[in-house]
Amino acid sequence: MTGSPNVFLIGPMGSGKTAVGRQVARLLGLPFLDSDHEIELRTGADIPLIFEREGEAGFRKREHEAIAALSARTGVVLATGGGAVLHPDNRRLLAERGWVVYLETSVAQQAERAGRTRHRPLLSSGDPRQRLEELMQIREPLYREIADFVAVTTRKRVAHVAGQIVQAYQGAGATR
Repeated sequence: MTGSPNVFLIGPMGSGKTAVGRQVARLLGLPFLDSDHEIELRTGADIPLIFEREGEAGFRKREHEAIAALSARTGVVLATGGGAVLHPDNRRLLAERGWVVYLETSVAQQAERAGRTRHRPLLSSGDPRQRLEELMQIREPLYREIADFVAVTTRKRVAHVAGQIVQAYQGAGATR
């Protein structure tokens, strides 16, 4: 992390990035941003429609553009999409521009949380649990590669996880 007071949340779908991010932002008095929400605002389309029309490659290009712009801001809490770490430039930008928190959760917890919505294009076909396991095998090492802090969210309350993150953030001297 550079001298930026940014907090970037990474992790798989269903790990709680948005809910925890909002709480961390409240506790730190910083604005909360969500890269998926930003993509939807920029395109006027929801994520499943972007996947349908442009495929995953088209979505990942848009995601990179959003992360490049949002991570350049100062003093924000940013929740990224679960696959944001797949792009090497995203990993570099996040690591250079902020304090990165990996929200680690079990595949069972992901399946429970992500199964509540149809807003997950990567889970739209096949066995969702098997797909989540496949995604974790690829992404988990990338999350760990750039994480400054790992917060386990499995069976944890949002307020508890957010408190742990803020405590670690302040302990790391990241509140400049």
